[in-house]
Amino acid sequence: MGARTDLKVGFACNNRCVFCAQGEKRGTTRAVPFDELVEHLRRTYQPGTGLVLTGGEPTVRRDLARLVASARSLGYRPIQVQTNGRMLMYRDLVARLCAAGVTEFSPALHGPTAEIHDALTRAPGSFEQTTRGIANAVASGANVVTNTVVARENLGYLVATVEKLHALGCRHQQLALVHPVGTAADLFERVVPRIGEAARAIAEAVRAGRALGVEVVVEAVPPCLLRGVEDAVVEERIPFTTVVDIDGQAFAFSDWRREEGKAKGPPCESCARRESCEGPWREYPQHHGWDEYVPYAS
Repeated sequence: MGARTDLKVGFACNNRCVFCAQGEKRGTTRAVPFDELVEHLRRTYQPGTGLVLTGGEPTVRRDLARLVASARSLGYRPIQVQTNGRMLMYRDLVARLCAAGVTEFSPALHGPTAEIHDALTRAPGSFEQTTRGIANAVASGANVVTNTVVARENLGYLVATVEKLHALGCRHQQLALVHPVGTAADLFERVVPRIGEAARAIAEAVRAGRALGVEVVVEAVPPCLLRGVEDAVVEERIPFTTVVDIDGQAFAFSDWRREEGKAKGPPCESCARRESCEGPWREYPQHHGWDEYVPYAS
C-alpha cells in the first residue's frame, strides 16, 4: 500500500463549497512561496513515497507544473493532483502537468447537473468547466479517480452522478460522506445528512456503478451501514498519509484519522469488525447519537 505525502500548496480556491473542510482559510492564510514548498518536499521525502498536491485548489497556482517537476526530481512517485477540476478545462495545462510528472488526477464532481453541482460549489459555471476538465484528464491517459462529496443536497442524485461520470469516461470513482468541519460545520443543518439515510443512497450508487463496470469506493461510512457492499469501504486501502501543512509542519494524518478524527461508540464494543473498522467521523454521533449503527454478530 505504501506511503504518501499530502502537501498543502495553499488555501486559495476558485470554488466556495458549502462543505469545505478548510472553512475560511482561503481568506485568512498567506500564499506560500514556491521555494518554501520545494523545501517542504525535500525535507519530508522518503524513498518510495507518493505525493498528493492539495489545498485549497492547487491548479490556481501558476507554478504548479514547476512544483510537480521538482517533486518528480526528488523521487516522489506517483504524483496526484487533487482538484475541483475547473482549470483542467484547459488542455494545455493538463498536458504540462502530465509532462512535468503528474500520474493521477482526482477531480471532484458533486452532482449530475449544473443546478446541483453549482449550488454545492457556490460557483456558477463550475459544472460546465469541471466536466470539460474531467474529460480532458481522461483523454490525457493519466489515471483519474473522481471524488463526490455526499451532502444533503445531492443525496438523491448519487446514481445519476455515477452515471454522468461513467459517460465522461471515469471508471474509478469515490463517494465521500461530508466531514462536518469547517464550512460544513457552520452549515450543518443544510449540508449534513443523517448517516443512515446517506449510507442507503451511497449503497444504491455503488450497485449502479458496478452494473456499469465502474469501481466505486466509499469513504467515511462504516461497513455496518453498507451491508452487501461493505467491500466498497476504502479506508484500509488508503496509503499511510503524512500531511504537510502550509507552514511546513508535518503530522501523521492516518494515525489522527483513526485515533481522533473517527469515533467508536457502544454498538462497536460487541461488533465483529471493531478492530478493522474506523467508525464514523466523530461529529456524526456527537450530533445524532449511535442508534443508526448495528454491529456485526461476533
